[in-house]
Amino acid sequence: MTNTLDTASSAPGTTVTQERKIVTAIPGPKSQELHARRVAVVPPGVSSTLPVYIERAHGPILVDVDGNQFIDLGAGIGVTTVGHTRSSVVEAAAGQMNDFLHTLFTITPYEEYVRVAELLAEHTPGDHPKRTVLVNSGAEAVENGVKIARRYTGRRAVAVLDHAYHGRTNLTMAMNYKAAPYATGFGPFAGDVYHAPSSYPYHDGLSGQEAAARTIAYLEKRIGAVDLACLVVEPIQGEGGFMVPADGYLPALQEWCTANGVVFIADEIQSGMARTGAYWASEHFGLVPDLILSAKGIAGGLPLAGVTGRAEIMDSALPGGLGGTFGGNPVSAAAAVAVFEAIERDNLLDEGKRIEKKLKSRLTALQEKYDIIGDVRGIGAMVAIELVQPGTGSTTKEPNPAAVTALANHAAQNGVLLLTAGTYGSVLRFLPSLALSDELLDDALDVLAEGFASL
Repeated sequence: MTNTLDTASSAPGTTVTQERKIVTAIPGPKSQELHARRVAVVPPGVSSTLPVYIERAHGPILVDVDGNQFIDLGAGIGVTTVGHTRSSVVEAAAGQMNDFLHTLFTITPYEEYVRVAELLAEHTPGDHPKRTVLVNSGAEAVENGVKIARRYTGRRAVAVLDHAYHGRTNLTMAMNYKAAPYATGFGPFAGDVYHAPSSYPYHDGLSGQEAAARTIAYLEKRIGAVDLACLVVEPIQGEGGFMVPADGYLPALQEWCTANGVVFIADEIQSGMARTGAYWASEHFGLVPDLILSAKGIAGGLPLAGVTGRAEIMDSALPGGLGGTFGGNPVSAAAAVAVFEAIERDNLLDEGKRIEKKLKSRLTALQEKYDIIGDVRGIGAMVAIELVQPGTGSTTKEPNPAAVTALANHAAQNGVLLLTAGTYGSVLRFLPSLALSDELLDDALDVLAEGFASL
């Protein structure tokens, strides 16, 4: 089985051949020239993984200003899940642009916003009545989820899990596990945020029930359920290193939350929208979150995010208490409708499963050959490998960030964009578009194998 990339002659980006191709040094001369312009006007805090400047993209291929073509295994950190410039998404956005660009939904509403809310109600776990508020970004969705939970419960405290990442706003910086570079020097931060131990099977060796008991003990003793408004969890942690919790861990946490009136919030900003072979990673664990947060892949590359949740919780905010100037922009909303339609029409959930099978097969074969690959984990098109120092994989499992950096650099020089992750910088993560064919994925993994051989 190959991919479902749209290839009609009228499709956007069809001048982009679906192949890896390097024609200059990386970065090339035009990218270097643009980079010189950039450093004069853009602060270094806005850093880039790879300073090649993109001119066109289609499907899983990026083309830079020098004509180099990269297999994109990052998808804008999980944003272009259905592929760059997918024709149906581009056409939907362009059609809406011809109608109107903005009115502000809280002034004069429009159907596109309503339709996205209907689709989220239909496709999120649970058959209870649901409501959705649309906003601009993942961090904004987190902020709104927390404030809605506080309003509903009348409680103050927010709990998150170790190794979590939730954003770069003041509240979400306090919710992140890792301070540098996201929070260093930016305080003071929002209060009443508590970090509970999580499930990290590769390192802690705990069963799901054991890890849940540890987390719950922290919540009860350090915070107290009567003061806890919400527990915010990533079903599969993203920036933390694609940690898949032990079986039974998340259901035990949700059961405890329900029993104690704590709002259970699933941050599916990276793991949602067909990324894992299901609409939501929560589905793999049998979760029915009280609130579910979406962003990244929901609008195919345009800015959109949402908070979807139980009607009684969402309805607790007063009129005017939710919204924002650009939240649920009609162009982004039209693109999101097209993304939902593409997932159904082109059977993209199965594409995620196909990519997982190929990735895990190839990466497990590399693990058998190289002892620095300590762990291969993930679900769907959300897979990672954790690298350790030679000889420590079954003992100390000492992180190996140098090898991660070397492999990412090798891949970039040979036309493959890879992302790094992990609390200790020791994880290579694979977040490809669901339009990635087996042939291109094999080509990219061949490059990675060459990198391992050269270490």
